[in-house]
Parts: sequence; structure tokens; C-alpha cells
Amino acid sequence: MSKRIEIRVPDIGEFTDIPVIEVLVSAGERVTAEQSLVTLESDKATMEVPSPADGVIVELRVGLNDTVSENDVVAVLEAEEPAATAEQPETSSPKNDKPVVAETPAEQPAQTRSQPSAPVVMPPAPDAGPRQSPPVATGVASTSPGSIPYASPAIRAFARELGVDLQRVSGTGRKQRIGRDDVTAFVKSVMSGGAGAAQPQFDIAPPPKVDFSKFGPVERQELSRINKLSSRFLHRNWLSIPHVTQNDLADVTELELFRKANKANAEEQGFKLT
Repeated sequence: MSKRIEIRVPDIGEFTDIPVIEVLVSAGERVTAEQSLVTLESDKATMEVPSPADGVIVELRVGLNDTVSENDVVAVLEAEEPAATAEQPETSSPKNDKPVVAETPAEQPAQTRSQPSAPVVMPPAPDAGPRQSPPVATGVASTSPGSIPYASPAIRAFARELGVDLQRVSGTGRKQRIGRDDVTAFVKSVMSGGAGAAQPQFDIAPPPKVDFSKFGPVERQELSRINKLSSRFLHRNWLSIPHVTQNDLADVTELELFRKANKANAEEQGFKLT
């Protein structure tokens, strides 16, 4: 058995005309309970609208960059319901049985007064509302303007899997929002050594070109993705982070006098006193 459910925008406070920044499913796709369908973004937060039950998306009512408000329908789900419990058939008595004398409620035992069980129909799973993102550490450095990349939680998780710093990715979405295609394009650019790779912001001379083949056979081996990313980041930090040398002065005059006074004694024992 199945039942069609209209999935609506949950309570989003006093906001209206919230843009849809991500459509995570398509019509005809099978989804599970609590799976995110679309991502909405208000002026203060990003929320995902989940599926209330297992089933198939038969219709999508919204698209990318559409605007919705509370209680608007975003999709229609054909939910799967468990089969109802079949009624137990009544057992007929043979014709030659004696008629059963009905007992009064006071005389009849409690276990014999049970009524026939009605079909049990499982209600659809209630709408759990938007899932909450895990807590994020905050601080002056992480909340200052311009330091937080403009991306949804799903894109942040995707970037963490690839080891991408979202602060270096340029968004092409609404209000320069970073999307999956932006992260993918950045990774491709880094892998190919293009504009997405870390470039030192210094006016330095290019390295000289050396023909190493004159010293012997040369074999070229490609670096792994992690080595490529790490080398560029380390090179950037070497050029951009100031290097500090700490010097401390100590008066060792008395210590040196003690060393000289015991130098001969140490040599007699077979070692140098340094």
C-alpha cells in the first residue's frame, strides 16, 4: 500500500520568500526517511527540508533559486506504508454443537471477553522538521566578516572530503554562494596547476630552467593529489608567514671558570668536560 504526502516547508520563523539554494533529489527518485530534499536559506540560517517517510518522489514543486514561504509544497511523496493486519476469520461451529449460553459480564473471565482486533494501520512518520547541523566552534577569527565561506552544510562537508579550503573558492551562485560545481572546478584547477592553485603574491623572479638530462637519465613521476595540495600550501606559507629567530643571552662566566678548573681532572678519568 502507498499514500501520497505533500511535503511542505516547516516553520521558518517570520521569514517569507526564502530562496531554494539546492535541489538534492529529482522526480522519480526513491528516498528514505529524513533524507534531505531541498535546501533553503534565510537571512540568518540554512535549513534542509527532509522526507517524512520512505518512498518515491512523484513530483517536485520547486526548482533552484525559487522562493518559498512556510507551508508551501516543495514535493509530493508516494510513501510506502506497511500492510494492514488482516482480520481473523470467524470459526463456525458444527450444526450438532450445543448452543452456547452467554455469560454475564460478572461471570465471564476477563480473558474471554476480548473483542475481535481491528485492522492495524501504521500512520505515516511525522514530519521531524529541519535537521539541525552539528555545533560549530565560534570565535573572533571564525566569525569576523569575510572569514566565513558562503556555502551550505552539504557543500562544506563535500569540501572537507576533498581537503579544499572554501576561503579560496570563488562562488558563482546567488550572492557569490559556493556550490558543488565551484568546489569541483577549484580542485580541477589545482590539480592542473591553474589559477586555482596557491600563487605567491610577491614579485619574485621565476626559477631558472635547468636541463637535468645532461646529468643522466631523468624519470618523471606525478605527485599524488595530497602531495600537490600540500606542496603548494607549504610554499605559500613559507613565502607569506614571517620567520622569527629568538635569541637569548646568558652569562656563563662562572660556568666556564668551573669547566676550566676541572678540565684536567676530567681528562684523567678519560673524558672531556665540555
